[in-house]
Amino acid sequence: MSHRRPVLLAAALDGLAAQTRPADLVVVVDNASGDGSAEVARAHALAPEVLELARNTGGAGGFAAGLARALARGADLVWLMDDDTVPTPGALERLLAARAAHQGRAVLWASRAVWTDGRDHPMNTPRERPLVDAATRARAAAAGALPVRSASFVALLVDGAAVRARGLPVADYFIWNDDFEFTTRLLRDAEGLFVPGSVVEHRTRTFGSTDADPGERFAYEVRNKLWLFGRSSALRPLERVLYAGSTLRRWVRTVRRSSDRPTLLRAGARGLRDGLRHGPRPTAEVLAGLGLDEDLRALARPGGRA
Repeated sequence: MSHRRPVLLAAALDGLAAQTRPADLVVVVDNASGDGSAEVARAHALAPEVLELARNTGGAGGFAAGLARALARGADLVWLMDDDTVPTPGALERLLAARAAHQGRAVLWASRAVWTDGRDHPMNTPRERPLVDAATRARAAAAGALPVRSASFVALLVDGAAVRARGLPVADYFIWNDDFEFTTRLLRDAEGLFVPGSVVEHRTRTFGSTDADPGERFAYEVRNKLWLFGRSSALRPLERVLYAGSTLRRWVRTVRRSSDRPTLLRAGARGLRDGLRHGPRPTAEVLAGLGLDEDLRALARPGGRA
């Protein structure tokens, strides 16, 4: 998924082209960049299919659109990543090896994301699954992996059948928490694995986590968390309480560290209002008119869920 970062997009495509196990199909979602990013993708030697959206649907909409298109093309597995993610040559092969070696019913496999200097990127650390029994942990360890409860969209391999059964990412989230809601929904009754041997480089401008003074974007964080805790089936009741407590602590820390608290508090109030007033629109409604209507209709038929 790409939005106005043509140089990073080219590097990501180079990384995909260098995989020891090449992808069968590459779909680039250009999220209304308008800066030549789509042309960069079309000109790349990898020859990806380019899905050029007429309006910016955010990361949530972009990943939902890409997943819908890939599933419409018959994909059994879909490898998701942003345009600032450069996979190392063996990243996909190691995810697939972990999938083949695992004896459980895993539906997603997450790579280890590092920054440009090789440090583990704090923005993309999968949450380990709590209270894991010994057998589940042993199955994961035998595949060179760890059991997780959630993961980010940075180099995430997902099972197509699970997405058809549990639904696409919620496009109306736009940015933030969309991957957390999506992966916890997929993993509510299934296993997910963190595969540290599969490494990608996440080339963000700075090294840090998402709670570093987000400014106006804090509205998305607050609204989407309210949607997640109040309107999503992803979390069990006890998990809602635990994650809500963790979220409140992080919000307090974010406000304390902010260099512009008035802006942050206004954004938070706006997110609180929107999160309480209404829920997210259906993803098919958010993506209507973007050339995906038939793809989404196919998922909405028996056996699929948009």
